[in-house]
Amino acid sequence: MGKENPRYTPFIDTGDHVIVINAEKIRTTGMKSEQKLYQHYTGYPGGLRTEEYKKRMVRKPEAVIEAAVKRMLPKNKLAAHMLSKLNVYKGDKHPHQAQKPQDLKLEVREYKPRKVAVS
Repeated sequence: MGKENPRYTPFIDTGDHVIVINAEKIRTTGMKSEQKLYQHYTGYPGGLRTEEYKKRMVRKPEAVIEAAVKRMLPKNKLAAHMLSKLNVYKGDKHPHQAQKPQDLKLEVREYKPRKVAVS
């Protein structure tokens, strides 16, 4: 949303374009990869379609990231405009080299399972 921008205003999209590469390399913690389901309704009777996380990651990993970001955005007209500035690509190749994108290094945290006390 660009909250670090001095010109930030909540009702105006002043954010930057974001390019996400290597979408197929994302990892989830816990049991999400086995339990997570994506559902949509086709509009026809009995048209509820369900797809598992693992199958969607094989078929279209870009959709997993786009859906996660869409759920984080505000539920209003501005969200569609913000989502149009998100570009997600499966591999490390993307057609935006002419815009000179800047790398943003994120800290990778290792997953450490919690110890549960059994009583």
